Amino acid sequence: MPNYRRLRIPGASYFFTVTLADRDSRLLIERIDALRGAYLRTAADLPFHCDAMVVLPDHLHAVWTLPPGDSDFPERWRRLKARFTREVGLAGPQSASKRGKRERGLWQRRYWEHMIRNEADYRVHVEYCWGNPVRHGYVEHASEWTFSSIHRDIRAGKVDAAWAGNVPILLKNSKIREDR
Repeated sequence: MPNYRRLRIPGASYFFTVTLADRDSRLLIERIDALRGAYLRTAADLPFHCDAMVVLPDHLHAVWTLPPGDSDFPERWRRLKARFTREVGLAGPQSASKRGKRERGLWQRRYWEHMIRNEADYRVHVEYCWGNPVRHGYVEHASEWTFSSIHRDIRAGKVDAAWAGNVPILLKNSKIREDR
């Protein structure tokens, strides 16, 4: 059995990719209210700061900063995924292993997580969230995608509404190259 080791540093910032089991699904945007409710209840139970987030049809990306002394992002994701699954009342393919663990099979079991190392790394991952709908071809400009924290950041003056920076591609070894 694999031994997944996650770097859990209290108060750190992390980038996440969380994906539905069905990569052809549009459930996350079709049931965005259920996802927002699950997110809000989870953040109320176990607070964190959401630095950036984008929801696409079958997956989402987020940058979260945990409170000082707290490193339990796995519990936050467990609760958010479970709440959303219960709210939508759907299930995906269930292997014997998933049935044994009472998993509904809606989400992929694992998720990608990356601890943010410095300010440049932070900026790249926030911009990755903003630009991901452009990279997937859903919109031409990041601000056109409804399900993104870029709108909050535009209102706060952190980014220009016409932002069209290079959309970074994040590689598995955490190296970054720019799409041009």
